[in-house]
Amino acid sequence: MFFQKLLGMFSNDLAIDLGTANTLVYVHGRGIICDEPSVVVLRTDNRKPVAVGMEAKEMLGKTPSNIITIRPLKDGVIADFDATEEMLKYFITKAHNRKSFVSPRVIIGVPSGITQVERRAVKDAAHSSGAREVYLIEEPMAAAVGVGLPVGEPSGNMIVDIGGGTTDVAVISLDGIVYSKAVRVGGDKMDEAIIAYIKRKYNLMIGERTAEHIKMEVGSAYPTSKVEPIEVKGRDLISGIPKAINVTEDEIREALQESVSLILDTIKVTLENTPPELAADIVDRGIVLAGGGALLRGLDILIREQTGVPVIVPDDPLTAVVRGCGMMLDKLELLRKVAIATN
Repeated sequence: MFFQKLLGMFSNDLAIDLGTANTLVYVHGRGIICDEPSVVVLRTDNRKPVAVGMEAKEMLGKTPSNIITIRPLKDGVIADFDATEEMLKYFITKAHNRKSFVSPRVIIGVPSGITQVERRAVKDAAHSSGAREVYLIEEPMAAAVGVGLPVGEPSGNMIVDIGGGTTDVAVISLDGIVYSKAVRVGGDKMDEAIIAYIKRKYNLMIGERTAEHIKMEVGSAYPTSKVEPIEVKGRDLISGIPKAINVTEDEIREALQESVSLILDTIKVTLENTPPELAADIVDRGIVLAGGGALLRGLDILIREQTGVPVIVPDDPLTAVVRGCGMMLDKLELLRKVAIATN
């Protein structure tokens, strides 16, 4: 035990929210020091990294043929092992600024629906990147701790974590997940829906970054106070010439309808499968939203209207998972209870 504490003094232990869209890094004693896109740019000849994170995202859709842009995670899990390893190395080195005496202990948030093979891949990538010990925690549990829910009490807490690749819905009681359901719908699927809608309606081809910008500016799940239309630039599919159009909040809400409906259905299924005593607590305490998707305008109102249960959006839903993982760097007892096995 003393040796473990000594190691902790010399290494900067980390918590990582390895997200499909963004990776956030929390350093013990310093807080969140890094929030960058999960994007890696590699050379095609030798697979050496050219850029990672923010710099790499700037290059999306703009690279020459000898350089490729990779999003190493898809639907919350590793799609490209080597690129994930490079990305983790970059973030771990950035977190340490200089080389630490000892390899860090790393806690990583993963979606609740991932398979044994996928868990193993995340753990192996972290070890290859220089981690001493690796703990995996299900994202809804980490998010619940991060937003301050009393997870250790014998009462029902419901959390909906809407990330870039997955939406995790879970009911938590006594430091454990009573029921959870994950669906591979999140911010990325919403961006794809916007691209498809604009292509279908206007014969205009737009990129991922433009779609994400549209979602953040005029995206909504429920009619809200009027938002001004925004100008969108892309390539006309008929003439092949660049063109600009205006899109409205109503159009984008229509484009996002299918993704939002899937999230709603997942919440309803979870409520239906919650034991009655815990369901009574959820009616009193409400449903807590976390993840970047929680920021979609009017989503909380729509969920409340469809379920009849109060909905709470915490102050900083985007960082809930990494904050929860970070808090567990100090709570080793809780960490051992909630960490998921990978053997």
